[in-house]
Amino acid sequence: MFVWAWRIQSDTNFVLHELRVNLCAVKNVTISMEDSVAEWARLEAARRNTSVSRLVGEMLAEKMRHDDAYERAMQDWLHRERSWVSDGQAYPQRSTKP
Repeated sequence: MFVWAWRIQSDTNFVLHELRVNLCAVKNVTISMEDSVAEWARLEAARRNTSVSRLVGEMLAEKMRHDDAYERAMQDWLHRERSWVSDGQAYPQRSTKP
Protein backbone atom coordinates (compact mmCIF):
# COMPACT_ATOMS: atom_id res chain seq x y z
CA MET A 1 0.00 0.00 0.00
CA PHE A 2 1.31 3.44 -0.89
CA VAL A 3 0.44 6.42 1.28
CA TRP A 4 0.85 9.99 0.11
CA ALA A 5 0.51 12.80 2.62
CA TRP A 6 0.94 16.52 2.30
CA ARG A 7 0.35 19.54 4.46
CA ILE A 8 -1.56 22.62 3.44
CA GLN A 9 -0.97 25.76 5.46
CA SER A 10 -3.71 28.31 5.86
CA ASP A 11 -3.50 31.33 8.16
CA THR A 12 -3.43 29.38 11.43
CA ASN A 13 -4.17 25.71 10.71
CA PHE A 14 -2.19 22.80 9.42
CA VAL A 15 -4.31 20.16 7.69
CA LEU A 16 -2.95 16.69 6.97
CA HIS A 17 -4.53 15.00 3.97
CA GLU A 18 -3.91 11.35 3.32
CA LEU A 19 -4.58 9.39 0.18
CA ARG A 20 -4.30 5.62 0.33
CA VAL A 21 -3.92 3.60 -2.82
CA ASN A 22 -4.29 -0.18 -2.74
CA LEU A 23 -2.45 -1.88 -5.54
CA CYS A 24 -4.00 -5.28 -4.87
CA ALA A 25 -7.42 -6.39 -6.04
CA VAL A 26 -10.13 -6.37 -3.40
CA LYS A 27 -13.52 -8.05 -3.33
CA ASN A 28 -16.73 -6.50 -2.10
CA VAL A 29 -18.68 -8.73 0.29
CA THR A 30 -21.87 -8.32 2.27
CA ILE A 31 -21.90 -9.52 5.87
CA SER A 32 -24.65 -9.85 8.45
CA MET A 33 -24.11 -9.14 12.13
CA GLU A 34 -26.00 -8.26 15.27
CA ASP A 35 -26.74 -4.59 15.87
CA SER A 36 -24.46 -4.51 18.93
CA VAL A 37 -21.58 -5.93 16.87
CA ALA A 38 -22.15 -3.38 14.11
CA GLU A 39 -22.17 -0.56 16.66
CA TRP A 40 -18.91 -1.81 18.18
CA ALA A 41 -17.36 -2.06 14.70
CA ARG A 42 -18.38 1.53 13.88
CA LEU A 43 -16.91 2.82 17.15
CA GLU A 44 -13.71 0.78 16.79
CA ALA A 45 -13.25 1.92 13.19
CA ALA A 46 -13.73 5.55 14.24
CA ARG A 47 -11.25 5.08 17.09
CA ARG A 48 -8.68 3.72 14.60
CA ASN A 49 -9.56 6.43 12.06
CA THR A 50 -10.55 3.91 9.39
CA SER A 51 -13.68 2.50 7.79
CA VAL A 52 -15.67 -0.49 9.04
CA SER A 53 -14.86 -2.23 5.77
CA ARG A 54 -11.11 -1.76 6.22
CA LEU A 55 -11.35 -2.74 9.91
CA VAL A 56 -13.12 -6.01 9.11
CA GLY A 57 -10.70 -6.72 6.25
CA GLU A 58 -7.67 -6.14 8.49
CA MET A 59 -9.14 -8.32 11.25
CA LEU A 60 -9.78 -11.16 8.81
CA ALA A 61 -6.30 -10.81 7.30
CA GLU A 62 -4.76 -11.02 10.80
CA LYS A 63 -6.87 -14.10 11.59
CA MET A 64 -5.73 -15.70 8.33
CA ARG A 65 -2.05 -15.00 9.12
CA HIS A 66 -2.46 -16.35 12.66
CA ASP A 67 -4.17 -19.53 11.49
CA ASP A 68 -1.57 -20.07 8.75
CA ALA A 69 1.26 -19.64 11.26
CA TYR A 70 -0.39 -22.09 13.66
CA GLU A 71 -0.88 -24.66 10.88
CA ARG A 72 2.76 -24.33 9.77
CA ALA A 73 3.98 -24.74 13.37
CA MET A 74 1.79 -27.81 13.89
CA GLN A 75 2.96 -29.41 10.63
CA ASP A 76 6.57 -28.67 11.58
CA TRP A 77 6.09 -30.36 14.96
CA LEU A 78 4.31 -33.37 13.44
CA HIS A 79 7.12 -33.96 10.93
CA ARG A 80 10.05 -33.65 13.35
CA GLU A 81 12.12 -36.66 14.26
CA ARG A 82 11.16 -37.78 17.75
CA SER A 83 13.92 -38.04 20.31
CA TRP A 84 11.62 -39.41 22.98
CA VAL A 85 10.71 -42.71 21.29
CA SER A 86 10.58 -45.56 23.80
CA ASP A 87 12.17 -48.27 21.58
CA GLY A 88 9.61 -50.72 22.95
CA GLN A 89 10.39 -50.02 26.59
CA ALA A 90 7.83 -48.65 29.01
CA TYR A 91 7.87 -44.93 29.68
CA PRO A 92 8.64 -43.91 33.27
CA GLN A 93 5.62 -43.74 35.54
CA ARG A 94 4.34 -40.42 36.76
CA SER A 95 4.93 -39.87 40.42
CA THR A 96 1.80 -39.74 42.52
CA LYS A 97 1.28 -36.95 44.98
CA PRO A 98 1.33 -38.03 48.68
